[in-house]
Amino acid sequence: MADVKVDEAVEKKTFAQAVNDAFKELGETFVAFVKAPKALWGINVPYIIEGLVYFGILTILGKFCSENVALTDPQAGWVYSFVTGGITFAMLILGGVSDKLGVRVSLILAFSVMFIGRALVGLSGTIPLGSGLGSPMFFVMFGGLFLMVLGYGLYQPASYAGVKRYTNPKTAAMGYAVIYGLMNLGAFFSGFISPLVRHRFESVFPPNGLPAVFWVYALLTLLSLLITALILTKKTDQKAVEQIARETAEMSEPVEETEEESKTVTTKQKINNLPFTIYSLITLALLLLVIMIRNEKIHFNLILASVLLAGSFLLSIWEYLRHRPDHPFRDLRFVAFIFMLIPVQTLFAHNWLTIPYYLDRAFHGSVVSQYFELFSNINPILIFVLAPVVAGLTASRNIYKMMIYGTLVMAVPTFLLSLGPNVIFFLSYILIMSIGEAMWQPRFLQWIAEIAPEGKTGAYMGIGQLPWFLTKVLTGLYSGYFVEKYIPRPETGLPEQSGKLWFIYGLIAISSTVLLWLTKGWMMKGMKEKAK
Repeated sequence: MADVKVDEAVEKKTFAQAVNDAFKELGETFVAFVKAPKALWGINVPYIIEGLVYFGILTILGKFCSENVALTDPQAGWVYSFVTGGITFAMLILGGVSDKLGVRVSLILAFSVMFIGRALVGLSGTIPLGSGLGSPMFFVMFGGLFLMVLGYGLYQPASYAGVKRYTNPKTAAMGYAVIYGLMNLGAFFSGFISPLVRHRFESVFPPNGLPAVFWVYALLTLLSLLITALILTKKTDQKAVEQIARETAEMSEPVEETEEESKTVTTKQKINNLPFTIYSLITLALLLLVIMIRNEKIHFNLILASVLLAGSFLLSIWEYLRHRPDHPFRDLRFVAFIFMLIPVQTLFAHNWLTIPYYLDRAFHGSVVSQYFELFSNINPILIFVLAPVVAGLTASRNIYKMMIYGTLVMAVPTFLLSLGPNVIFFLSYILIMSIGEAMWQPRFLQWIAEIAPEGKTGAYMGIGQLPWFLTKVLTGLYSGYFVEKYIPRPETGLPEQSGKLWFIYGLIAISSTVLLWLTKGWMMKGMKEKAK
């Protein structure tokens, strides 16, 4: 085989055919939503609301931290890292809990915890508790966000478990497509609700009305809780499960034996994890030491402590992997591939880490600034419409080439913003960037599946999400510094230099394209070896 290509039998579509098929798919999605079993409505309806609330909070959290809690922009970025990274980590920890509690109980518990957490965030801006890092206001807000992180970590796995529980093998794909689309729709709607509430209650909740928005989001979470409890009853759940069981049994296609089931069960060699545990604890201690040095709590050589931290971290990884020869991280092509995408993935994180600040401050005094939430959430509705269109147009294209072209199209428009604040440039950036996202993001997991060894696809898929976790955490650690330096609050009188910020971000993002292109031969060679 001279090259690895997608099946040539796949029909190449014209633009008109792709658009027609895309809107047909959107129509089928809507019909599937309406005709879904009652139990699935208990998943889908709250999912729209939660999409609105979750992305709505991400859009205004930075402004709330900076203006209400009086944190610095870098400190606000750290809060973002905790929330977004913490949710991913919580999903890993609490995913199994939803299996033990069941879908209904897990969702009710998750919404209850998130309601309390979001109410605490609203309360922190409602009563006088002081301001600044270390103030009672900060700790009340942080406690609320912590509860929200825990609740969401339980909610997301339970929702997907619910889709699996209430769909049969033929309707499962549509079920997951619907729930993904609903999240994007909810995110788009938040752009309308937040500015209306904020402007209406600005005098009641000075200086900006944001506490009122958090209270509205808390009440919407309570609404989701009530909808879940009323629709997803034990009777409804049992009825849906019985219906799905009948439909599955009536299907003529025999259930194929999975790779895991077909393989002989082998006894795993017992691994001594004590050295890894010791190295990990040392790494954690050194991390705390570096943090305390940076905050001038301890006087010690920062460079030496950082070198020791890096060495201990690498030693921990080596100790873990050397006993696990089949671990995905032993596959250098796989590791290189997923980490090369981190730079372009930072643009996803900047949708909430930077863009709300940029629109609010760089366009200060304009309609864009007054309704920054709406302009910040254009991307979700574009992805909702563009994803099926782009998928239809590019279905027969080489996967790896689409990764290169898609990341390029996503990264290049960032340089439009380097020309200075301009609403046309911004809207063009969002449109072109969204097209690029639709080109490569769906191919990401497809490529991982292609390069994964037989029987290891699940493990590769799971590990493939790690860079996204790191992206959310790491981007939040530096974004606040860039915002403070290049997009300062207008009242400070400091010059606005957003063009420099976006030029730097553009260089970071496009490095993914360069790396994918430079390693193309090596990556494709691995695919050829697998195909033989």
